Amino acid sequence: RRRSREMALMVLYQMEHNDQDADEALRLYTANFSAPEVLIDYTRRLVEGVEENLSEIDEALDKVSRRWRVARMDRVDRNILRLAGLELLFMNGEVPPKVAINEAVEMAKRYGGDESPAFINGVLDSLLSTLPPRPPKDKEP
Repeated sequence: RRRSREMALMVLYQMEHNDQDADEALRLYTANFSAPEVLIDYTRRLVEGVEENLSEIDEALDKVSRRWRVARMDRVDRNILRLAGLELLFMNGEVPPKVAINEAVEMAKRYGGDESPAFINGVLDSLLSTLPPRPPKDKEP
């Protein structure tokens, strides 16, 4: 899934930079970069999920980001936050919250600026604190 997240980050960046929708950006990405279908499937799910829930994700991030509005954030940081926001807010516990945050911080280390990892971690920790607690997996009905 890590590689799918990285691919999704690249596609989201491309969507913003070239004013493309998910279908067009994914078509262009997969035409130029080969990857196993399982990676493409999860990448598609992430990109389409961000596109479908963009306003809700950005609104949630705006509420917890103390100094920066989402629209003013660095494009890479913004899209890393959107991916993690999707996993935290809309994927129904499929990805454990701490895993989503850790994966976002790791992407920030690799693709963001020097301050990106701490910024991403702080925003996502704040977002996580606003979510209702989830029951442990073994306790679910």
